Amino acid sequence: MEVIKSAGRNIPAMRIVAFGLLGLLLATLSLWSLTIGTTAISLSDALSAIVSEGTTHQDLIISAIRLPRVLAAIIVGSTLGVAGALMQAVTNNPLASPDLLGISAGAAFAVVISIVFFDAQSPLVFLWFAFGGASVAGAIVYVIASAGASGVTPVKLALSGAVLSVFLASVSASILIFDMKAIDIIRLWSVGSLTGKEMASVAAVAPVALAGVAATLLLAREVTTLSLGADVAQAVGQNVLLWKLVAGALVVLMAGSSVALAGPIGFVGLVVPHMVRLSLGTDYRWILPFCALSGALLVVTADGLQRSLTGIDAPVGVTLALVGAPFFIWLARSRAGGIN
Repeated sequence: MEVIKSAGRNIPAMRIVAFGLLGLLLATLSLWSLTIGTTAISLSDALSAIVSEGTTHQDLIISAIRLPRVLAAIIVGSTLGVAGALMQAVTNNPLASPDLLGISAGAAFAVVISIVFFDAQSPLVFLWFAFGGASVAGAIVYVIASAGASGVTPVKLALSGAVLSVFLASVSASILIFDMKAIDIIRLWSVGSLTGKEMASVAAVAPVALAGVAATLLLAREVTTLSLGADVAQAVGQNVLLWKLVAGALVVLMAGSSVALAGPIGFVGLVVPHMVRLSLGTDYRWILPFCALSGALLVVTADGLQRSLTGIDAPVGVTLALVGAPFFIWLARSRAGGIN
């Protein structure tokens, strides 16, 4: 009995150590990613370029090209990881994520509209359109999934999100056919890319994205209560409708920021929360911060690894799809008997 109690007391300490090691790994891989590219740059030169304001060719490559890219990867990964965990907690659906429930598709469609019809160029403009598109898409998916006597179910949410995503992607493609200029602007962005990110774009989006992540972490106790189901949440005195609306607003904030910065990158919000939850259990006070770090680690690793192995600057959204699609199939099959 004493051994069990001792082990229980050690769990938080072990998780804190694991969190620190995960952060150290993220920092290491981020630095490694700075050295990858057509121009060979050593780790010491990359570090020197970060801490100094040098004007050499290598310094400019780090400060103007590679550092913004790595920072964008960290922001996108952390926001999508936390947003996915929040959606899965609120909907009690392990298949929920911003891309699978149409949130990212709505944000991306709105950004396409801003470029084609309003000649938008600024990341801040993209940001506001992305928020609006994500909000409308989320509302539409919920309304569609609510139809019928059974009300909202995980499968109906997933199917509604998939249908809306395909529809919006088709409409976006149709619009772009008639605007070649817009195609050139968002060709890589539309499949989720970190290529060509500028520090100004990262600086414009980062405060909003990180505010969404921070607010979600502060509300981790309420998120844990929501994850237990509406009946249990109401029984302990939680205003379920209010907190679901708050959670929805935070998802829009985070997913919209990610789409505005790097386009619709999929599967991070599905894979990361599921794997973290398998490792840590159901307490979102631990799940959410681990999802923030793990999401950032996944995107940074996927972006750096494909450039290192292939020498090709492929969109990170493509790389993550190669990992995420098989995982989604496995998850859907393993849960098929328990979701209705």
